[in-house]
Amino acid sequence: MRKLSDELLIESYHKARELKLSPDFIRLIETEIHRRGIAHNIKVSS
Repeated sequence: MRKLSDELLIESYHKARELKLSPDFIRLIETEIHRRGIAHNIKVSS
């Protein structure tokens, strides 16, 4: 996930939520979003 741009990571997060993918996968994306300090760009569930 570290190779994804911030924009692509956020898009992936929204798409994963839209498609109701695995909660574990969504949590992985959320963790990376928080690690990068870009959580303020979206509303995450954690």
